[in-house]
Amino acid sequence: MNSDDLTRRDFVTMTVAGMAAAAASNASAQANVVEKTVDIKTPDGTCDAAFIHPATGAHAAIIIWPDAFGLRPSMRNMAKRLAAESGYSVLVPNPYYRIGKAPMWEDASKVDFATERGKLNPMMASINADGTVEKDAPALIAWLDQQPQVDRTKKVGTQGYCMGGALVVRTAAAVPDRVGAGASFHGGGLATKNPNSPHLLAPKIKGRMYFAIAINDDKTQPDAKTILKSSFDAAKVPNEVEVYDMAQHGWCVPDMPNNLYSKADAERAWAKLLALYKAALA
Repeated sequence: MNSDDLTRRDFVTMTVAGMAAAAASNASAQANVVEKTVDIKTPDGTCDAAFIHPATGAHAAIIIWPDAFGLRPSMRNMAKRLAAESGYSVLVPNPYYRIGKAPMWEDASKVDFATERGKLNPMMASINADGTVEKDAPALIAWLDQQPQVDRTKKVGTQGYCMGGALVVRTAAAVPDRVGAGASFHGGGLATKNPNSPHLLAPKIKGRMYFAIAINDDKTQPDAKTILKSSFDAAKVPNEVEVYDMAQHGWCVPDMPNNLYSKADAERAWAKLLALYKAALA
């Protein structure tokens, strides 16, 4: 056996050992996370939600607004990762609680739009209606502030995907003194000509904002990024608007239909999210 063989063998051994150590570390972190389903009273009823937090201590709170497929395992897994790796106490509400309990779907990758569209449209309308988030967000944050796992001296963060992007903006505007950061990933309907367009809420927002736009969304509405940027700049709200030029709508969510998930771009977006929270939730 020559030195090159030894080097290759040692490299493989160290690589395998490193992967095993990383897996063990992640498993240990996950073991120290508590996950439970909770019920939260709102002006419109009772919202079921996933509440996931480190096993000990009080931490900054995060609200994750799901995409159109609602609260399901993939959204819970994002919350677990935030709790395990970054030490946040995370709430994932069921945006469709006015219609029924979550999950509406277990795995979005198996959804057939042709057959599910009739079910999906009224569900989305139930949360997108004027006044819904404006009632829900204060109730959710008030509930979080009552939990011993939440540090009320720290600002709240919120992130959303697809449909959830607009819900993030509305949450930040509804509870501006508590929300310190909001992040929209491939958010829909953020800058429209309607009088209730989310971008018009910029003057009400006090937290930092991040907008990550898919390349196909940008091609469909190329002026959205400019409208968002100019609106939040005019309101003197710290913001970043970024087009992911290799990512399609839905790229951040692992169980998106039609293989839209892009791990490399999703990890890049995750890193931006963590940097935002680190800067804004002190």
